[in-house]
Amino acid sequence: MCKRNFFTPILLALAGLLIAGQALAHTPLCSCYDNGDGTVTCEGGFSDGSSASGVQMRVESNGAVLINGKMDQDSEFTFKKPAAAYRVVFDAGEGHRIEIDGKDIAK
Repeated sequence: MCKRNFFTPILLALAGLLIAGQALAHTPLCSCYDNGDGTVTCEGGFSDGSSASGVQMRVESNGAVLINGKMDQDSEFTFKKPAAAYRVVFDAGEGHRIEIDGKDIAK
């Protein structure tokens, strides 16, 4: 009588699911542009096509938070451009955070 190891196929299947989960992970995307009218608009999303609606957005300067907000239903966030040097933070949680320096935002 031949004994079969039933755990090996199960372990292989679980390992395959974990690897597939890694392959399906989504990368955050965010870009901002100067509207030329004293405001800046940022658009966000994820590499798998997921919406960024509701993602936390911050505008910071010298370690202080100037503006707190969220991406709207169209995955956009518009704010008044600060006079001082600033950066925009797209914060969708650990591993899904993007920081954009204000000097890199062009018209």
